[in-house]
Amino acid sequence: MPDPDLPIRAATETAIAHGIVPDRCEILQNSSTLVVRLTEDLVARVVQDVDGPRQGTDWFARENAVAQHLAGNGAPVIPMHPKIPPGPHQHSGYPINFWQFVTRVEDEPGPEAIGRTIFHCHEVLRAFTEPLPELAILHESVALLETLERRDLFPLETIGLLRERMESSIAGLSGFPGQALHGDAHLGNLMNTTLGLLWTDWEDTFSGPVEWDLASMIWNARVLEEDHTYADAVLDAYRAAGGIIDRVIMQHCMIGRAAVMTAWYPVLYPDMSAERQERLRHRLEWLAAAGD
Repeated sequence: MPDPDLPIRAATETAIAHGIVPDRCEILQNSSTLVVRLTEDLVARVVQDVDGPRQGTDWFARENAVAQHLAGNGAPVIPMHPKIPPGPHQHSGYPINFWQFVTRVEDEPGPEAIGRTIFHCHEVLRAFTEPLPELAILHESVALLETLERRDLFPLETIGLLRERMESSIAGLSGFPGQALHGDAHLGNLMNTTLGLLWTDWEDTFSGPVEWDLASMIWNARVLEEDHTYADAVLDAYRAAGGIIDRVIMQHCMIGRAAVMTAWYPVLYPDMSAERQERLRHRLEWLAAAGD
């Protein structure tokens, strides 16, 4: 794991500069992004991988704008902390933003509530008027393939498969209308809290079809776990709340999502467990067959 001392110091000094004196240092996540609780209600997110694929703070600024719009319009999201300007802040080279602490509960959310809450977010985001890059994570991941090839992280055959699938998804989705999305709406970014189900981690937000978020939510269940009952229940709840799902768009998104996650595997999991290696193998097999 990264050494969090310097990022913690950057977050602490930034909080102090805005009149909040931290009284604790509770690390909630320590990976490429550090999540640390500094007071009873203040959480800092600090990008530790400052030399990684994402440079600068533009993407953090987009996250802040989308999160503020959602929270201000009653969507089920974790809000930014009200006593520190949204930023994004940068201190000692580390991009930082600040969030309100929420208390997690252990109960697993049901698929109906999951589908309903993401529809609520999508409805609120229809009125988000600030420009967002179109299909950003797909374009970013195509560019990432050059790094993977240069560092010999995947065989050339795999690089070629991922490029073909992502470019096919971009071409297939470009003709359809888009809107602001979460961008990485897997269930690890949904927290069951004492305030209800709340979506978090909007750093991948971009403009695209809503089916992208839905594919992100159900891909593991549908493909890796073959839990079609669960996946169908999420989509049925989305429709019941008022959402419309296009079958053709959904298939493009399922393929694109699988290719994107596969491309980022060596970056997110440099020391892959046996379980993750098996999941990677399964994703690649599915992607190879998806063009048949």
